[in-house]
Amino acid sequence: MSQASLCFIFQGDRVLLIRKKRGVGAGKINGPGGKVEPGETMADSAVRETREEIGVTPLDLELRGELFFDFVGSHQVHCGVFLARSLSGEPVETAEAVPFWHPIDAMPYDEMWEDDRAWFPLLLAGKFFRGGAMVDPGDKVRGVYVEEIDPAALAASCGLPLRAVGRVA
Repeated sequence: MSQASLCFIFQGDRVLLIRKKRGVGAGKINGPGGKVEPGETMADSAVRETREEIGVTPLDLELRGELFFDFVGSHQVHCGVFLARSLSGEPVETAEAVPFWHPIDAMPYDEMWEDDRAWFPLLLAGKFFRGGAMVDPGDKVRGVYVEEIDPAALAASCGLPLRAVGRVA
């Protein structure tokens, strides 16, 4: 099972999202993220991928969730979901993504992965969560599940110290 990360940067009543231009999920709206490279933690990956994809550095990352995806017939992914409440730099479009600020009270779920409807509200509510789904060829998502979990269990599962896990708002 490979590891990956997602990062969502919040400022007031808006969140920094991307429209993915290539690779898995091309055309969909999501947060920056990607594969964990050898020698990296999920948190390291979240920072690196955000810099690469939109040119900003998320500050004071908080681990809030983990997602497990089974890409049927291909591979499995364990993904850490992080949030940050500040950043360094200005978002820029790259070959990977087009960044944009979006109001959190009107999330564009119809342009996101189907499972986001299940877990993103928990992220917005300051909860800790575990979820996942099966992804069929053609990116059809099914079998979505999500649950609230204990922060210590989340940290252990993602291989990070408890201090890396955010506090419930």
